Amino acid sequence: MPLIALAVAAYAGGLILGFGGASVLALLLVVAVLVVAFLRRAPTLAALTAVAAAGAIVARATQASEQRCRARALITPQWTVTLADAAAPGAFVPGRARLGGCSVRMALAVQQGRGGAGAVVLVRGVAVASRRGIKIEHAVLAPVGRRSLTLALRARAGVAIDSVFRLDAPLVRALLIADTRSLDPALRDRFAAAGIVHMLSISGMHVAIIAAAILLIFQALRLPRTSATVATLAATAGYIALIGAPPAALRAAVMLGIGAVSRLMQRPVSPWAALALGAAIPLAEPRTVLDVGYQLSIIGMASLIAGGALARRWIVPRLAGWRAELAVTMLISVVATLACAPLVAWRFGRLSLIAPVTNVVAAPIVGVLQPTLFLALLARPVLPLARFLAGAAHPMIVALNFVARTGAGVPYGSIVVAPTRTAAMLAGVASAALLAACMSRFPGRALIVAVGSLTIVAWLPLVPAGAGDVELHVIDVGQGDAIALRTPHGHWVLVDAGRTWRGGDAGRSTVIPYLRRYGGDVVAFMLSHPHADHVGGAASVFRALHPAAYWDGAFAGGSEPYLASLLTARSVGVPWHRAHPGDTLRVDGVSMSVLAPDSAWMSTLDDPNEASLVVLVQFHAVRFLLVGDAERGEERWLLAHDSADLHADVLKVGHHGSSTSSTAPFLDAVRPRVAVISVGAGNSYGHPSASVVHALAARGAVVLRTDREGSIIIHTDGHHIRIEEQGDEWTLSPAS
Repeated sequence: MPLIALAVAAYAGGLILGFGGASVLALLLVVAVLVVAFLRRAPTLAALTAVAAAGAIVARATQASEQRCRARALITPQWTVTLADAAAPGAFVPGRARLGGCSVRMALAVQQGRGGAGAVVLVRGVAVASRRGIKIEHAVLAPVGRRSLTLALRARAGVAIDSVFRLDAPLVRALLIADTRSLDPALRDRFAAAGIVHMLSISGMHVAIIAAAILLIFQALRLPRTSATVATLAATAGYIALIGAPPAALRAAVMLGIGAVSRLMQRPVSPWAALALGAAIPLAEPRTVLDVGYQLSIIGMASLIAGGALARRWIVPRLAGWRAELAVTMLISVVATLACAPLVAWRFGRLSLIAPVTNVVAAPIVGVLQPTLFLALLARPVLPLARFLAGAAHPMIVALNFVARTGAGVPYGSIVVAPTRTAAMLAGVASAALLAACMSRFPGRALIVAVGSLTIVAWLPLVPAGAGDVELHVIDVGQGDAIALRTPHGHWVLVDAGRTWRGGDAGRSTVIPYLRRYGGDVVAFMLSHPHADHVGGAASVFRALHPAAYWDGAFAGGSEPYLASLLTARSVGVPWHRAHPGDTLRVDGVSMSVLAPDSAWMSTLDDPNEASLVVLVQFHAVRFLLVGDAERGEERWLLAHDSADLHADVLKVGHHGSSTSSTAPFLDAVRPRVAVISVGAGNSYGHPSASVVHALAARGAVVLRTDREGSIIIHTDGHHIRIEEQGDEWTLSPAS
């Protein structure tokens, strides 16, 4: 392996240690390795250690610089912000502000004003520091008049995709402009179970396919070879800039450029050297090293190189023709699957055993689908032609979904896993050792490291530890609810378990891996009401996690998933409890009081929404109100019976933000500082209602949505509130 590849790997490892806060550990490792290098007279080892130390220093310096920028932003009375997405009252919008030489990440909880994606706005509001930037509460926006061209073009491309591809638009957005927000969690789960979830986001493969299609177009126009190559690189660079230059795409573009230059100059370049340069360029922004897409892209490309080297030693001398090609493809797919498994398991909670087969089948489909989608987007000005190309792409989208559905449906084709951080890191060491073994003619030592790491993983004890705080986890299960309350001692109370679909449910795909990753027992499951988007995953949760009790409002009648939950609870020994107003569950100093439904009130109803279990959670001075899908009628009942008890700092907004809930008198009684809406991206119901979002914003609430922020965690020590979303975290400003 070229020295440059080892140097980039060492630098990236140092960055990860530095950002992980392991400065003391990094220093000890540096000292230890330098001593070994001195004793063994290994200057290369010493140099690589110094590079790793430099990476750790750069990471710490980056964090210090970010802290200085945040401190400057906190004392600034107003900010000029470029919006990354469209903003309106009630929206929670990311953006970036420039202050002198600083560039600060911002997220705006918009109370007044509007702006499109890429718009530059003047912002006033209450600033609070977060882990990665600044949050502006009660943000008031005023347009400045400028606009970011690339962000605006990306937003227009998204609108064009919606108009051309219609029902296929969410998947096409992911494949063309790296926008995965509107993907159905059920679809993502199928692809993860089938081992092809990496195909849902822009990666090196997608960029290479599009570049090849562009090159074919230029060659068809009879451009000279050099001109066609240069034009292809320029067009590919423009495309990557349009989609926001995600690190994986940037890495691929650099490698494509290196390959093109080497061919034009007739100077071969080691694939490891090309990968090293492609990996190094995005690290100009040091935090790129923490991006999951970047990590998967690097590991995937390294697997192709290492698997190819292994195939040349094992397969090429023994087989020929189509048998050799198939064997080489399968071997590389197996190596890539094993190498990426720790990261995929950590990110998606799945270990796919069928992945080597599904990747071989899906890759040629994507190879034809990707350029077809790209051409359809380019043809948008001629709508009939664009629709024709979109129609041609539809069978390939169906075929790709068929591969995912078939792969996910293979018995024991995937395993639900929830590794701890330590287990994931040890498994990563095993993956790196596997790649080293593939490249080596004497793989014994590398295989010993891999087996040793996996052995430690197998024997790691699972010791859940409470955080000392109460945590409300609003889990992103798409169009449905799954709310998990974690107590100071690490116990869980789960309220709802998401929806069900043919062949799966949110309990199995999302909730169970999510809770297992943190560890801890489920002391109770509470069901808000028996609609399938709330109870769909309950049976799976009962079988896997065995809650100590099942609390239920017991609305008469119910859906199939509700009946399945009752039968499963009985079969696995989970006791059922009919919840009444006044019932209270106390766990580790946290009280959960049932406010509704009342039996007399419920006897007059024919809509389960109006019989939702309403629970008030209190930990010292902080209160959470969980209302299920309660609508106007139940809100009026609550106001008539418990209006003094309804005030809460955090409101789980009723019925996914529907206009049938969250009436003005109810919101005035609750007065939430934070409002969380559990809702599916691009849902057919139009949730959440713009009027509800605006009403919440007008009352000063920070509005958070799972369709935009993903899973949301709200921490409290009983006095202060911290919010965690998309890897960022900040403390809510004191109540006024």
